[in-house]
Amino acid sequence: MSDMAIVTLCSAPRLEHLRNQLRATAGVPRVVVWIGDDDAPLLDAESVVRVPPGAAGLRLAAARNAGARAAEALGARLLVFLDADCIPGPELVDRYRDAASQHPDAVLCGPVTYLPAGAALDAASLRAATAPHAARPAPPAGTLQRADPADYPLFWSLSFATTTAVWQAVGGFDERYEGYGGEDTDFAFSLRRAGVPMVWVGGADAYHQHHETSSPPWQHLDDILRNGALFAEKWGEWPMTGWLEAFERAGAITRQGDGWRRVAG
Repeated sequence: MSDMAIVTLCSAPRLEHLRNQLRATAGVPRVVVWIGDDDAPLLDAESVVRVPPGAAGLRLAAARNAGARAAEALGARLLVFLDADCIPGPELVDRYRDAASQHPDAVLCGPVTYLPAGAALDAASLRAATAPHAARPAPPAGTLQRADPADYPLFWSLSFATTTAVWQAVGGFDERYEGYGGEDTDFAFSLRRAGVPMVWVGGADAYHQHHETSSPPWQHLDDILRNGALFAEKWGEWPMTGWLEAFERAGAITRQGDGWRRVAG
């Protein structure tokens, strides 16, 4: 048994990124949740769980919940969630463990650096490349910064950690979300409503491996509209407004009452 486990979701397009992560986390129990519609390949992980897509797409919320259950079954009391694209920095595990010892009632968020294509992934190269995404707080290494209530929408699921006790108290992610978008902000709003602290953990760096993407994410437009409507019904406001406004400027969607809809044609 271990006091912690790393939980990762993956499907075939991110398999090589995942293998890089698994090599970097050798010695730490790993739970991989395979979210594709195919069978999981052979993976160097202590537990592999399969959560196939639903009718509306990948079931990211359900997969994180399943990963948490599998980690608890391994004896983990600290859950570290890493996106399949992310390589943990050399201090990430220790920083999250130390932060959890000081704030066992909190959800912990480390900074994420986006790497360029072809970046080296050894520890020295990662340290040298450290440049956390500017949209989120990144306190100095060794510093813990409690989030203000207004900061909770900044939560993202690329890298975060929490104790199993907090996870059970909050109830994990809302499994009604399927496909891309909304479930992580919904989780953050649930934390805020429950009075669960969110803490920015300086030095718990993760490094996002490069892959091609689009901004706004056109391939996820229908998911964003569907999950955004679910979020708005639950919380009284829409998430992902930057993307929605970009889709609107491009003429793909238009406002309808308090929401949005696709433009016909």
